[in-house]
Amino acid sequence: MGLPLTREMLEALEVERLSHRAALSSRSRGREHASRKGPDPFRTEYMRDRDRIIHCKSFRRLSHKTQVFLAPEGDHYRTRLTHTLEVSQIARSVARSLALNEDLTEAIALGHDLGHTPFGHTGETALTECYADISGGFADAPQAFEHHEQSVRVVERLEYGGKGLNLTWEVRDGIRGHTRDAAEPATLEGSIVRRADKIAYVSHDVDDAVRAGVISDEDLPEEARRVLGATHVERIGTMVQDLTVMSADLDGIRMSDEVLSAMKCLERYLWDAVYTSPDAKAEEPKAREVVKHLFMHYLEHPEQMPAEYVAHPEEPLWQRVTDYVAGMTDRYALTTYKELFLPKAWMI
Repeated sequence: MGLPLTREMLEALEVERLSHRAALSSRSRGREHASRKGPDPFRTEYMRDRDRIIHCKSFRRLSHKTQVFLAPEGDHYRTRLTHTLEVSQIARSVARSLALNEDLTEAIALGHDLGHTPFGHTGETALTECYADISGGFADAPQAFEHHEQSVRVVERLEYGGKGLNLTWEVRDGIRGHTRDAAEPATLEGSIVRRADKIAYVSHDVDDAVRAGVISDEDLPEEARRVLGATHVERIGTMVQDLTVMSADLDGIRMSDEVLSAMKCLERYLWDAVYTSPDAKAEEPKAREVVKHLFMHYLEHPEQMPAEYVAHPEEPLWQRVTDYVAGMTDRYALTTYKELFLPKAWMI
């Protein structure tokens, strides 16, 4: 039985096996704070980041946060956690094929949605509306809630009792840049996650909508069916393979014009037929009001929040309330709303 691979051996293997464009763990820009224990004897810095994310509370809460359908009936619809795992699988496959750093790619993918609100993008909309409502009293409140920025805040400030996860610069950069509203990540690994995120949600949102009976595979636009394929497996395979082949020169992470156009066509169809459909939107007004009522309640009664959200008066109150409400799962938000706003039955 041979000796285990040490961190130094793993770093040497990265240099030997990975592309010259890969982000090597031995050349990371490092962490905001030096680790008290120093380097891990058996894990690279990006492997440590991946493990820190998997074991944090915010990651576990993703299993009870909405992806598209609010409180769906059935066990097979995606949650924010299953979406994250699908993004990770796609991104890792592409990174491996391109000889890029799979550990860095996985860490970014697993952390990219840690800042998502309860009730998916409905929760984001609700918090943005709250910011508009309080803008007169809080001049420093932002114009919109951005989940990618909140994800960075989770790993830098909120986890581990306010100490954060102390992740490497490259992982934090990839998390911040995973959405099209943000600047392109500095690493190719981060760019892979940015595109894997869209491939994943376009693919699985169609699959969930078909399962829900909102649409059928035959309803999809002709361009999408012709270019991407007629089934879920064909569509995701086409997009992943195209991304891999078109990025092979490592001059950038990209898709072909034909496949990109078909994917955008499919995304537009989802907005028209699914995201704004009565089936997907039926409960959204209620969910939006739940988030808004919770936000405004804790803005007026911050002492009722857990101690870690009260103990930092140096931070704006709106930010601390955002941190608490955005971190809630769908179930916890509904339970808290019920306790705060609905009358309790008389006990006789």
